[in-house]
Amino acid sequence: MQHITDGSNGHGAAEPAAGSARRTGRAGRAPAPGRGRRRPARRLAALTALLLLCALPARAADAGPPHPVRPHSGAPLYVSDYGGNRVLALPEGGEQSTLALDGLLRPTGLAWDRTGRLYTSDTGNNRVLRSAPDGSGQTTLATDGLSRPLGLAVDDASGSLYVADSFNDRVVKVPLDGGAQSTLPTTGLLHPWGLALAPGGDLYISDFVNDRVVKLPADGSGQVTVPTTGLSQPTGLAFGTAGDLYVSDSGNDRVVRIAPGTGRQSTVPVTGLSGPLGLALDRGGALYVADAFHDRVVRFRPADGTQTTLGFTGLHTPTGLAFPPSAARPVR
Repeated sequence: MQHITDGSNGHGAAEPAAGSARRTGRAGRAPAPGRGRRRPARRLAALTALLLLCALPARAADAGPPHPVRPHSGAPLYVSDYGGNRVLALPEGGEQSTLALDGLLRPTGLAWDRTGRLYTSDTGNNRVLRSAPDGSGQTTLATDGLSRPLGLAVDDASGSLYVADSFNDRVVKVPLDGGAQSTLPTTGLLHPWGLALAPGGDLYISDFVNDRVVKLPADGSGQVTVPTTGLSQPTGLAFGTAGDLYVSDSGNDRVVRIAPGTGRQSTVPVTGLSGPLGLALDRGGALYVADAFHDRVVRFRPADGTQTTLGFTGLHTPTGLAFPPSAARPVR
């Protein structure tokens, strides 16, 4: 997910042309006989889908297609505008603003710590930034060897940031006090994308190429695969207040919900999605989806089943979504 200038994706496969359809990544994933041949074929096909974002040109800030829009309520929602090389904030009842982050290239993951500092995956520059909510005070976290970082998650209890280091097929843990980076003990990841911390401290990872979500238990008991059905290229992850896990099932243009306790899977009735990526939930339980290939962010309210498009303008492949922590939000 970076702007590639050498014609390759870093793994020896050619970058798709800008006109390639994202459907190519799906249609091209034909099964090959034998397990030994299947994984390289799947990896190349998924890379085609993943790298489509890289081929998208940046668009002028106000050149987005029109959408019917509605204001959203509650805290400001932050979105990483991948094709626009910026991060935006949309406050309740107000106009969007662009954060004063310098030199962004293809931003993706967003996360907050409990003090109200924002972390941004500057994917095209292979780094993670930390800033104030308006983008001021920008610093680059001390990391080692990142290659296309995507999803982020902050563990305030341990004072650590988790980074999906996608092209290195790993998740790294970065102490926020400047300590040494470490690699989490995962097995078999292929382009991890989304990260989410459960209330009890378990870390969930969307394993993009392997069409699965895995869990790293906080007790250190070892990686397990979350039981799901029919996932294709999962991306964004988010937890609801009741412990429900939401997954952007991007290859199927849907969002699925995994119920706590039972593990029952259901499809959230959000309609018209094309390449859903980042997810976020507000304090009222409404779900927000970065509908990447429609250049919009939609909100779905489970209470009444209503779906609306938020009032962002000029989006080009919105990717990450995040609300600031409650302590940093205005009281309503």
